[in-house]
Amino acid sequence: MKTQQTNLLNCDCLGSTLDAVSEALFFGVPIPVVERRAVAKWIATRQGLPGAYADTFAPTEKDTLGIHLFTGEAIRTLAGTAHILGEESCRVLHLLNVKDRQVQEALTRAVRGLAARLDNAERRGASPGFYCCGACAAAYWRNLATGQLPRSEERLRSGLVELTTLRAGGGKWRRFPFFYTCLVLTEIGPNLAKAEMQCAALYWQRNLKKLSLAKGCVALRRTAVGQRLLELCES
Repeated sequence: MKTQQTNLLNCDCLGSTLDAVSEALFFGVPIPVVERRAVAKWIATRQGLPGAYADTFAPTEKDTLGIHLFTGEAIRTLAGTAHILGEESCRVLHLLNVKDRQVQEALTRAVRGLAARLDNAERRGASPGFYCCGACAAAYWRNLATGQLPRSEERLRSGLVELTTLRAGGGKWRRFPFFYTCLVLTEIGPNLAKAEMQCAALYWQRNLKKLSLAKGCVALRRTAVGQRLLELCES
């Protein structure tokens, strides 16, 4: 299938496409219906291809060189790249909500694949709310926050309990990418994540003003994450 190239769609790089869509969604920039559909249909074509994690959405060749999380932290491992892009693809397709049979069937298969992987890991004794590393765990939580995976709230609660045990002082955590984790906490929301948002607020109260003076899209995103987190702490 030939896919129409759009401003958000980069057919050479799944990571770039997800990043562009995530930025539009994060800042509330409207995505035209035609563009929304083109992006969703292209992402759906990546489902189950070689290299896909748990039957989700496969990285492109360019992605295998490494990706960056939405808040700028680098991911260099192939396993981490495949897993995080799989989680982020599920999340973006869910939020784009394109009413197309092929798109919805691809998303259903991907969610089913992730759910099976999670069930298998838990049967072998893995925590229901944690993954192999902090970056993968946070990406998993970001997808859980959409509610499309089974037992989403239970698994989020379990993960947040473990995050509490990894507090490192100064508002940060061991093993977890700080800015990305803060982003995920704001998306989980204060009903479940307020305690950890209040922990992170210690960092933001000291550093938000300085960070807001930095240039570039990553600094802009991080500043917005900090502002949202502090606002949610007061809600």
